[in-house]
Formats: sequence, C-alpha cells, structure tokens
Amino acid sequence: MMEWIASAAFGLEGLVKRELQALGLETAMDQGGVRFMGEPEDAFRANLWLRTADRVQLIAGEGEARSFEELFQLIGAIRWEDYVPGGCAFPVTAQCARSRLMSVRDVQAISKKAVAERLKKRYKTEWLDESGPGYAIHVAIHQDRVRVTLDASGEALNRRGYRTWNGEAPLRETLAAALVDLSPWRPGRPLHDPCCGTGTILIEAAFKMADRAPGLTRGFAMEGWHFADKARCDAIRREARLRFQPDRIEGISGSDLDPAALALCEKHLAQAGLKGRIPVYQKDLRDLDRLPEGACVITNPPYGERLGSKKEAEALYRGMRRLETQAGAAAVCVLTASPSFERLFGRRAQRKRRLYNGRLECEYLIF
Repeated sequence: MMEWIASAAFGLEGLVKRELQALGLETAMDQGGVRFMGEPEDAFRANLWLRTADRVQLIAGEGEARSFEELFQLIGAIRWEDYVPGGCAFPVTAQCARSRLMSVRDVQAISKKAVAERLKKRYKTEWLDESGPGYAIHVAIHQDRVRVTLDASGEALNRRGYRTWNGEAPLRETLAAALVDLSPWRPGRPLHDPCCGTGTILIEAAFKMADRAPGLTRGFAMEGWHFADKARCDAIRREARLRFQPDRIEGISGSDLDPAALALCEKHLAQAGLKGRIPVYQKDLRDLDRLPEGACVITNPPYGERLGSKKEAEALYRGMRRLETQAGAAAVCVLTASPSFERLFGRRAQRKRRLYNGRLECEYLIF
C-alpha cells in the first residue's frame, strides 16, 4: 500500500476528497490537496476519474530541512532504487514557500544530486544514463516541511484531450467541472450556458451525465512505471470505456454572441465524442428564448479583464437578471471577478464560493 496525494486548486479540495471517496479510497485533507492510500492501480483509477484535481502524485518521502545539508540527507535516504530503474530519466522540479530554503534552483540541484548519488551507489556506476522513460520528481518545501513526490499524471489532469484550440479567455476544465458540481444542477435537469464560449462547461456537464471518465482518451506518466501493472491499468480503462453512455445526454445546450467561439465549441464537442448531442447557437443572453422548466444556468461571463471593456461587462451583468425574468431559469450560477456583480444583477446570491480562475480571484454566485 502506497500513499498518494491528489493536488487541487484553492477551494476545490473538498470536491476532490468527495471524488476520491466515491472511488472507495481512504482520504485525508492536506496542504494543497487530498491524501489517499492505495496501490498503483488505485492511483491510475484516480487519474482516470478525478474531475476537479490538478494531478496525482506518489509521496516518496517527507521530513524537515532547514539547511541544504539536511535536504540532501533527507532526499538521499529515500529508496529511489525502488522507483527509478537504471537508465531512466529523473527530472527534478521544486517549489519553495515560507521556508529557510527559498532558492528553487539550488533546491533542484541539490535534490537531483542526492537522488543521483543514491542511484549510483545502488547500481554500482559512476555515470547514470538517463535516456530511458522519465520519472518526474517534485520537491515541495513549505514552512521548512519537505514533501518529495513522483508525478503519476504527466500533463495536468485538466488536459482531457478534447480541447486543442483555445479561445481568448479559456476556462480550465477542472474549474468548469467544479462549477457543475457546486451548482444545483444534476443529470436529468435542463442546463444552459448563455456565454458558452468554446464549450468547456457544456462538455464537463455532459461527461458527468454520460458517466464518462475525464481522462478516458489520454495517457498518464505512471503507465510507464515499472511497478505499475500495465495489464491492470488497461483493464481499468476498458471498464471506463464501457461505462460511457453518450445516449444519456439530453437537455444540455449553449449559446454565445461570438461566432468564432461557437466554431471552436463545435470542434471541441466533436473531439469529446459529443458531436450532435449538445445544441449551441448564436444569441445575446439578453435575448434568450424561454428555457425549459426547471433549467439551471451555469456560466462564466466576460470579466472585462481580457475580453471587452469593464463597462461592457457591467452592462451585460445588468442584463443577466433577464435570465430569471425573461428566460425563466430556475437557478443562475455565475463565476465572476466583479465585486459589484450582485448589485448590478439586482439581488443577493443565496450561496457564494471563493475560487480562482488561473491567478484571478473570483466568486461563484448561485441565485
């Protein structure tokens, strides 16, 4: 049994914990993520199914280091020969916060040297060939506490594989999935995104409705690890493929004023295996026709930071009240960076959640 951590953006840790528990894993909250115990196949399943986590990492070692010598000794004591076979690459990245050791470059160099010295001694060689598969090592130091991990994901988990074209202000897939999970919407209820852009919220909602694993069509770094059972990982992926039922998708739709964004949306829907299943059309949200009974609106409207001006964004926010009055939405869920949104919308939200869209602090407001 090994210990792993699923890292998550601020505000999403609770969702990740809930997802891991749904996979039958024992969890514990931690700085920047959620720990869980399991075998490599459990970590592979987590990579495949987690909707709101950033990545999955194997915890190789932990401890405290207030000097570079202590860091060298801590990392050199880890049994790297159990993880990194001879001839394999082991790139090292680092992150430092509120610690005595704050030079990322020095932490990387010393950590790399400690791993190399350990492997040279175990493999009885003076030189390490790193031409083989990669085992990416990450050293995170926070308040002098060191956590050393192996990256089991490779590319970040938001890289689902369906979005190869980005609009001007793309919403990360993991955040879009979180907006869906935090909303009152549940499969079987109508959903509409009136600022659908390139379609990320629509696709993440459809994946949930169709029981489609977010990582179904992409690979993960751990699939190349010598201690991960490739046959078992392949079987888990086949099981996930059988669970995907696109015929379940109904009642999800989107609209946007930008024809270029809608063209990208259609491409993303096709790449996600959802061509023809989610109608999208060009329309100003202030002119929307009446939505189906009980419809939930989930949207990420322009902030006036990257798209359009702040005045244009504020005019749009004032008009969004019509989603309730004219379009008849039963719930309106909006991700916004504007501190004035509730005033412009015309009433207070019943629920609020602080989230980050990239580096931009936002509020998720549910009316």
